[in-house]
Amino acid sequence: MSKNLSYLSGRKGLDYNLFEQLGLRARSTGTPDAEDVEQLRKEFLVGSANVYGSVSFYDFLREENKGKEVYVCNGSACMTAGTQEEVRKHLAEEFKEEAIGEMCCLGRCHENHAFHYQGRNYSGTDINSLASIRKGYKNSSESYHVAWERTPVLTAPYPGIEEYYRGFTKCLGHSPQELLEELKVSGLRGRGGAGFPMSFKLASCRDAQGDVKFIVCNADEGDPGAFSDRYIMEQRPHSLLMGMLIAGYITGASHGVLYIRAEYPESVAVISEAIDHLVNSGLVGKNIKGSGFDFGFKVIKAQGAYICGEETALLSSIEGQRPEVRVRPPFPTQQGLFNKPTVVNNVETLACLPYIMKNGGAAYAAIGQQKSTGTKLLSLDGYFNRPGIYEVDMGTPLSTVLHKLGGGFRVPVKALHIGGPLGGLVPITMVDSLTVDFESFAANGFLLGHASVVCLPETYPLVSYLRHLFQFTAHESCGKCFPCRLGSTRGYEMLEKAIGGGYKIDRKLMDDLLETLEAGSLCALGGGLPLPVKNALKYFDKELEQYFK
Repeated sequence: MSKNLSYLSGRKGLDYNLFEQLGLRARSTGTPDAEDVEQLRKEFLVGSANVYGSVSFYDFLREENKGKEVYVCNGSACMTAGTQEEVRKHLAEEFKEEAIGEMCCLGRCHENHAFHYQGRNYSGTDINSLASIRKGYKNSSESYHVAWERTPVLTAPYPGIEEYYRGFTKCLGHSPQELLEELKVSGLRGRGGAGFPMSFKLASCRDAQGDVKFIVCNADEGDPGAFSDRYIMEQRPHSLLMGMLIAGYITGASHGVLYIRAEYPESVAVISEAIDHLVNSGLVGKNIKGSGFDFGFKVIKAQGAYICGEETALLSSIEGQRPEVRVRPPFPTQQGLFNKPTVVNNVETLACLPYIMKNGGAAYAAIGQQKSTGTKLLSLDGYFNRPGIYEVDMGTPLSTVLHKLGGGFRVPVKALHIGGPLGGLVPITMVDSLTVDFESFAANGFLLGHASVVCLPETYPLVSYLRHLFQFTAHESCGKCFPCRLGSTRGYEMLEKAIGGGYKIDRKLMDDLLETLEAGSLCALGGGLPLPVKNALKYFDKELEQYFK
């Protein structure tokens, strides 16, 4: 990461940034023209290699995207459901082969058969209505179960903008330090995977020197199987926006940036509309409600890169740089977006703040466990009888979520991949040993993460799933560190050869590879990949032994 490039990118501010301009110029053809790239290079005073390096990285800016009209979801849930080939077959009847591309998980894991066409996502039985969709006669629609067990924090009904934001206006009557203390008492930890205490981040940013500060919402929820962030953005957008307002007030930040996945076009539309409502209600802008607090929102549509879910890669992306992971320290709270103090939190974490400020930190801390307070959203895929989003108190038995709320499985299942591609691979025999909290999962060698649940039916070859994880990591690696860039590729090659027959993987070589990935990778993409692989080798050794020597 170049500090100079960050400064140069920040010269024009958020409203006219390099990354967004590249996306706008790609709208008509799928990739920016060389003339547009050169113009932007000169305008932002950066080198050609820097701009072309960024363009070539993203799924929806690179040259290979040119001419694509429709995209198949390549996420884990659709893969294990076995719907991808059927979707491709149907699409081939309506589109030329070269017009069919792939997109990372579309968040339609509850009904699969997912594909993207002209800015909309479709799934389920929509694949049987392609002709009508192409003629514009059929709109995208979906339905999934939403329910809670015990305490509805994020799934509570929305009462309307005036009543809902009454809590925020009350916050403006308290000092930022008072609100920060309530947050400390709540014990809220990040819901994106790491479980880092949120109050520490906000306090660090508040104490940092800087005339400009940012609150960045990481809405690049790319974990296949997870659609909880999409649920919040599309059905409870104001819980997220108010959370960002509160975080801004606590830290002294005046800018809120929502970096939303390109794969979630509906989320972009709903969030943008909700921001307009806030503007019309006088809840954003200068001197909000006479408090002296200024705050505005900026929505940035991502362009297809899983690595942008890592906070420093995300910041580089907004700046128009190649989204490579940054070495820390310095941490974003001291030197983040445009080298300014920045808080980066995911959707679910920020959306918890309104409840905490309305009910008090102690009330939130009373929910869940001592170290894992509050509630957690879980995403259940299409292999459940009642797929959908479920909110439970931390510490709830995992079996309660799967069987009571989710209604059990439609088919026999042997394993659950929980927490995205870097989460733990949980054998079905261990479900009764786990509770939904950070400590229980860690103690048993797993990772709660986003708490997405992708089912592996008994008929699905586990070796194929492991190949998929290595392939996914190799494709999504930013390439900055060689353990991730090369290690994921070598792992994929070994599994591919073993599946093809006539080759058995040296177990010691695989163990060495996993150790290198875990210890040497700069971020959780390469460093997290070994976890599900180790889980598989430990709990499914009988199934996998034929592929190893």
